[in-house]
Amino acid sequence: MIRILIADDHPLIREGFKRILKEHSDLSVVKEAQTGQEALEYVVKEKLDIVLLDIGLPDRNGIDVLKEMKKRRPKLPVLVLSMYPENRFAVRAIRAGAAGYITKESAAEELVKAIRKIVGGGRYISSTLADKLAGDLQTESTRAPHEILSDREYEILCLIASGKTVSEIGEKLHLSVKTVSTYRSRILEKMKMKTNAELTHYTITNRLVD
Repeated sequence: MIRILIADDHPLIREGFKRILKEHSDLSVVKEAQTGQEALEYVVKEKLDIVLLDIGLPDRNGIDVLKEMKKRRPKLPVLVLSMYPENRFAVRAIRAGAAGYITKESAAEELVKAIRKIVGGGRYISSTLADKLAGDLQTESTRAPHEILSDREYEILCLIASGKTVSEIGEKLHLSVKTVSTYRSRILEKMKMKTNAELTHYTITNRLVD
């Protein structure tokens, strides 16, 4: 029996995943978490074979939760299921330790296959993502500007581009306004830009935000 933890804050999404998994007698959802903190607690306490992790958790960024999971249970595989297309977070998720990445749109067709492959010791990534990961061997000068940002910088870039103010970003991420402003300055410097408008135009052009 493959014991599964689903970490997603949307009840309907969790129910949808459970409905898919219920059709297979060797798959069992033993716990559900609505927050990153709750997921981390279950990872330590429960006997699990795989975690299905959403990127957009309400209390913590999913990439941060993933990194913490890998610290606490290095051998526990994590499959990231996200509403975001691969170009936004997939490479960062794999770098952080995920064994696979699929979009929620494709979950109905791919979820069971992905779980079995990962629990069997493999990784579940698309050919496009595999090529992208191979391309990470490029020098910094040949990578796209947003790809040289840290995970936190990238998260703040996307929030700036979605129209959030420094204060709103600070509140969401539990950071001081001064800290967010420092991150913003680093982002502008790394991406060789001067204004939020330039950052926003870049993210829209590269389809990093809706």
